[in-house]
Amino acid sequence: MTEVKLEMKDISIEFPGVKALDGVDFGLKSGTIHALVGANGAGKSTLMKVLAGVNTHYTGQIYVGGEPVEIRCPKDAKNLGIEIVFQEVDTALIPYLSVAENVMFNTLVNKMGRKQIVHWKEIRQAAETVLKKLNVDVDINKQVSSLTLAQKQMILIARCVAEKCRFLILDEPTAPLSNSETLELFRVVRELAKENVGVVFISHRLSELYEICENITIMRDGKLVTELPLSRELEVNTLVEYMLGRSYEDNYIKKKCEIGGPLLEIENLSEKEGKVKDINMTVCKGEIIGVAGLVGAGKTELCKTLFSAYQQSGGTMKLNGKVIKAKGPTQAVKHGLALVPEERRREGVLITDPVVSNISVAAMEKYTNRLSVVNKKREKEDARNMIRGLGIKTPSENQVVALLSGGNQQKVVVGKWLNKDSEVYIFDEPTKGIDVGAKQDMYELIEGLAAKGKGVIYATCEFQEILSICDRIYVMYDGEIIKELNAADTNEKELLYYSTGGK
Repeated sequence: MTEVKLEMKDISIEFPGVKALDGVDFGLKSGTIHALVGANGAGKSTLMKVLAGVNTHYTGQIYVGGEPVEIRCPKDAKNLGIEIVFQEVDTALIPYLSVAENVMFNTLVNKMGRKQIVHWKEIRQAAETVLKKLNVDVDINKQVSSLTLAQKQMILIARCVAEKCRFLILDEPTAPLSNSETLELFRVVRELAKENVGVVFISHRLSELYEICENITIMRDGKLVTELPLSRELEVNTLVEYMLGRSYEDNYIKKKCEIGGPLLEIENLSEKEGKVKDINMTVCKGEIIGVAGLVGAGKTELCKTLFSAYQQSGGTMKLNGKVIKAKGPTQAVKHGLALVPEERRREGVLITDPVVSNISVAAMEKYTNRLSVVNKKREKEDARNMIRGLGIKTPSENQVVALLSGGNQQKVVVGKWLNKDSEVYIFDEPTKGIDVGAKQDMYELIEGLAAKGKGVIYATCEFQEILSICDRIYVMYDGEIIKELNAADTNEKELLYYSTGGK
C-alpha cells in the first residue's frame, strides 16, 4: 500500500479576542496512529476542525500526498478522504433514523444526485457490510436513539469507513467507554491502520495512548510544543509537564474538612423505569460522597433521579431534616439541589448563548424586578466575578460557550450553580474530557464547596479520583448500592471488586 502523508504548515486561526492557533505544524502518515494531546484550550480540537473543514478562516498551508489543498468546508475534507468523529457523538447522529440510515447518511444526502428513488435494500446491505467489517453486532434496522454510547461511536466510525476515508480523526473517543468497550475500539482502530488509514487520536487519558499510538504531538496555548515517538521510556509525568509547561504532582492530596450533621438523607429511593432501585444514602454538611461504579452501573440515573430529571417511584428525600418532593428539576433547584451532568454540552449549558447568560440562568430572580426587567449591569458584574474566581479562560463574559474548551465549559456549568448558592451539588463524571490541570482546578473547587458546609455527591468510574477527593464511597452495580466504604480504608482493587458485583 502506498504511504500518503498529510501535512499542515504554519496554521493560524483567530476567534474574537482569542488567537486559537499560532503557526502550528502537524503531520500524519497513512497507516499510523498518532496521538494529539494538550491541556484544555491548547488548540487540539481547533486544529482538527481546520482539517475537517469546520474552521474555515485559517491561514497556512495543507498538503495531501505532497500536493497543496484547500479545505474551506466539510465537503472539501470529505473529498480528500478526511473524516472526524467528534467527542459529543449524540450531536452527529440522527436519533430517529435507523442504524443503516445513519451509517450511509452521507450517501443518502450527498451522493443521490437527481435520483428520485432510494434503493433501501442496497443501503441496508452496504451498511451491513461495513458493520461486519468492523465486527460491530448491531441490528441495522434499530433506531439509533436506543443504542448505547459505545454503539453510537462505532456507528460514526462505520460512517467514516463507508466513505472510504484515508484519514480519521477521533476526538476523545474513549471518554464515555468502559474498559471492555475501549479495548474493542482499539481493535477497530488498529484494523483501520492496517488498511492504510491514518488516525489522529485525541485523548486526556494519557496512559491509554501507549497502547494504541506510535507518535505523539503535544500542544499548549495554540502552539506546537513538541512531537515525539511514543514509547514506555517517555513517562506520563513528562507528557503532563510538556502540556502544562510546569511540573505536576500526580496524586491529589485532599485537605481535611470539618464534617457536620446530616444534610441530605435518602431512604429506599427508586426510579420509575427501574434504573435505580432502593437507594439508601446520607450526605453530611461539608462531606464529599463518592458514587463509584463501572459504565452502566446506574450512576448517571441516580444523579438524575436525585435531581428529579427522572421520575421517582418510591422512597423519601430529606434536606435539613425536612421531606422534599420535587416533580421536576425546577422544583429540585428551588429546594437547593444542583446537577453538573455528564453530557455538559447537551444538558449542562446553553451552548449557543454567551457565558454571562449561562452564569445567571439558574438565578434569574437575583437580576429581575417585579416587572421581569433584567438588571444587565449586575448580571455582567456577577459573571465577571465568577469568571475571575473560577479561572474561566474567555476573552469576555459575552463569548459564546460553544467556543470555549471542554474544561472551561465545565467551569461555566459549575459557575451557574455557584451563582445560585445551592445546598447539595451533584457532580456526574465532572472530569470527563478535561485535562489534568483542569482536574486539579475541579478538585479544589469541590473542596471549596465542602469547606463552606455544602454537601457534594461525586459520581465517577475513575476510581483513583474518587479515592483522592471523597470522604465516603457508595459502590453501585446494576442500579443498586451494594457497598458503603470509607475512602481512607479502601483501594482501587476493592472498588473494582464490588463494582463488578462482588458481595
